[in-house]
Amino acid sequence: MANSFLTSSSQQPFQFPPTYSFPPFFTPQPNAATRLSQLQKWSSLIQSWCRHHRIYRFSLVETIDSPLFHNTTLRKRLSLSDARNIIDWMAKPEEDGGGKRAEWIDGANKTMTWIWWRRPEEWAGIVADWVENTGQKNVVLTVYELTQGETTMSQEWHGMDTDAMLRSLNVLVKRGKAQVFGSEGQEGVKFF
Repeated sequence: MANSFLTSSSQQPFQFPPTYSFPPFFTPQPNAATRLSQLQKWSSLIQSWCRHHRIYRFSLVETIDSPLFHNTTLRKRLSLSDARNIIDWMAKPEEDGGGKRAEWIDGANKTMTWIWWRRPEEWAGIVADWVENTGQKNVVLTVYELTQGETTMSQEWHGMDTDAMLRSLNVLVKRGKAQVFGSEGQEGVKFF
């Protein structure tokens, strides 16, 4: 799977935070408080990068050589192991630090990850608000219309990964606010 940041149509280049130019940022810090701060900064950077490039999931093996993890100016890079540790931390619940901002797609292999710059619950709320504001209740829409349709072009989720949208819609299903039906690739959703 090619990462979309390689072909991104973003008009503005991504602006890295100042810590990205600080060489120790790429080395795990031994002091617990400093390490926590470092993990928080990496999490924020990864989320911002993915949001800018509209990336919802990526292959860590493919992305490790991208500018996200490799600062060519400093000639510093994050190792694959260190990147996995950061994603592991991001996958932890809020009380453990990471805020569930990542999730491994392939379990123990830890090569494919969701990056939740907005968690499915957050997307669900945004979609539900849009449904309410645009009078789409009791209307059947396809998942394709939601992610690629003309009526959603101005919405932040336009172009969203289909699986990410389905995860978000399933939150609404559990809340009794939507019903998803149809076969894979042909899913429809009705909002209540």
